[in-house]
Amino acid sequence: MENIGLQTKDYYFDLPQEQIAQDPLQDRASSRLLVLDKKTGERKHQVFRKIKQYLKPGDCLVLNNTKVIPARLIGEKAQTGAKVELLLLKRMENDVWETLVKPGKKAREGAQILFGNGLLRGEIIKVQEDGNRLVKFYYEGIFEEILDQLGQMPLPPYITHQLEDKNRYQTVYAKFEGSAAAPTAGLHFTKELLQEIQDMGVKLAYVTLHVGLGTFRPVKVENVLEHHMHTEFYQVDSEAADLINATKEAGNRVICVGTTSCRTIESAADENGKVIAGCGNTDIFIYPGYQFKVLDCLITNFHLPESTLLMLVSALAGREHVLEAYKEAVEEKYRFFSFGDAMFITNDIQEQDQK
Repeated sequence: MENIGLQTKDYYFDLPQEQIAQDPLQDRASSRLLVLDKKTGERKHQVFRKIKQYLKPGDCLVLNNTKVIPARLIGEKAQTGAKVELLLLKRMENDVWETLVKPGKKAREGAQILFGNGLLRGEIIKVQEDGNRLVKFYYEGIFEEILDQLGQMPLPPYITHQLEDKNRYQTVYAKFEGSAAAPTAGLHFTKELLQEIQDMGVKLAYVTLHVGLGTFRPVKVENVLEHHMHTEFYQVDSEAADLINATKEAGNRVICVGTTSCRTIESAADENGKVIAGCGNTDIFIYPGYQFKVLDCLITNFHLPESTLLMLVSALAGREHVLEAYKEAVEEKYRFFSFGDAMFITNDIQEQDQK
């Protein structure tokens, strides 16, 4: 029997630094695509826009339509003029946000931070146990407009290049603002490709999960079972729930675009695998041994070593299959992480005859 791997070190792989993609490709759909059969481990190499060849009429793609906010703010302390970087993580109520403040040690309760020469002012009202700060903002006008003016896209820590076009860290179907990171599997789709996929009889179901920065938080425990997941807000409307449930009832495949879509529908499903419309916070942690209730296949990027996302992918396709595919991807010089190439984990690796 395969060792399913409950030690964090079981998910380590060696990745050369130069294979971490620093910039998005000009053409979204020209990324490479590694197709992996979750049952046999068989692999094929493709270009992303050819993903249509692995989809069938009746399939349902589940896409996360969250929108990344320009959540990174650079300001200065009102008292000393010292530079402060602030990352908006989650809106707690109207003008109060949970934030990550750097440098954090001197960011004590009562500290005032000015952004854009005082266009926006923040006051630290609470230091939480995990070190995050609750900040209340003061301003005149509309907060989102000021944020759009002053804020920068909160790129992951492994991306060191400046992003020239803010929209390249958004999916073409991004709709509801609230994420501190993009659901990156969706970055490969163009509007034209989505239309072609629909035209072949594939349904599109949109759900929302606002991605938190906990996505990039390393697993610091040796035993996977001891890791605590961060919580994220999700919403599934009745239209999406009905589409997904009808797909399952017809015996067709539910294919999630990204781990966030996967975590959303698995969180929203009851014990019988029926997706229930509604909203809430989820801290679902999917690792090998997990029985998927709804998802059949997954489109995803290549994830960090020893990350919860790599564990989720391994739960679907088997740890050994996944690590073998990753080893091959490294050898074949695939581009990794947020702006990198994609993987399609399928239950049928045969290419369909595209009429």
